[in-house]
Amino acid sequence: MGTIDEFEAARPRLLSLAHRMLGSVHDAEDAVQTAWLRAQAAGEDRIDNPAAWLTTVTTRICLDQLRVRQRRGELPLFADAIPEARVAADEDFLRRDEVSRALLVLLEQLTPTQRVSYVLHDLFSVPFDQIAGILDTTPANAKKLASRARARVQRPVSRGEATGIDARHQEIVAAFLDAARGGDVRRMLALLAPDCVRTADPVLLPTGAAATVVGANAVAEETRAFAHRIRATTTLRLNGRRVDVIAPGGHLLASVEAVVRGDRIVGLTIAPIRAGDVLTAL
Repeated sequence: MGTIDEFEAARPRLLSLAHRMLGSVHDAEDAVQTAWLRAQAAGEDRIDNPAAWLTTVTTRICLDQLRVRQRRGELPLFADAIPEARVAADEDFLRRDEVSRALLVLLEQLTPTQRVSYVLHDLFSVPFDQIAGILDTTPANAKKLASRARARVQRPVSRGEATGIDARHQEIVAAFLDAARGGDVRRMLALLAPDCVRTADPVLLPTGAAATVVGANAVAEETRAFAHRIRATTTLRLNGRRVDVIAPGGHLLASVEAVVRGDRIVGLTIAPIRAGDVLTAL
C-alpha cells in the first residue's frame, strides 16, 4: 500500500484522532503504529486513498480498544493512578495540540461508538457514510450516535445563565484561579476573605499535609505551591453543580469548589471525583 512518506504525512492527523478517541498519547501512538504495520502487511495491494484507508484502520484499532475497556468494565483511570511520565506526556500533547481539556474529560463518558462517531464527524469532518462503514452500520445510525454524543459534551446555555445569574461569583473564582496559575499571591489575597478556609480530602494531599487550612495567607501560599495543578483545571458541571475540575493531561483528579460572599472567597473545597459522579458541559 502507500509509501512511508504518505504515512508520515498522515501521521500527525492520525495521532490527533487516536488521542481524542483513546485519551492517551501512549495508546494513540501504539494505535497509529499498528495501523502502519497493517498497511505494510497489505503488501502491494493498490489503495487509491492511503490517508482515508489509514484513518479507517486507525479508527477500527481504537474502537477495538474502547470495546475491550467496556467489556472489562474498566472505568477511566484517574490521574493519580497513571504513571507520572504518561500524565506529563498527555499534558504536553494536550497543550501542544490545543486540545480542550473539558472535551477530553467528557469524551470518557461516551460509549465506544458514540465517541468514534463524534470524534470522526465533529472534530475531523469525516462524512457519515465513511463512519458507517467503519462502524458497520448505516449513515443514519452513525448520525444518531454523533448526535447523542454531542448532547453529552455540548450543553446549550439556559436563559438564566445567559442573563448572567451568578456571574459575579464566576468572575471572582475565575480571577482567583488565574492568579493561582501564575503564583500571584498578592492577587489571590485580594480575592480571599481573611478567615478563608480550605478543606481537602487527605487522599489528594502529600503525606502530612493538613486537611484544613485557615487564613488567607496560608491558603494563598499553599495554592501557589500547587500552581501546576491549578493550571490543569477546566470548568464543568459535577452532579449539576458548577465546579472547576483538575484534570492533568485530560485525566480526572479532583474538583475545586468555592464559596463566595460579597467579593471574597470564604471557602475552598477540594474533593476527589468519584466513579458515580456525573460530569456535563457548561
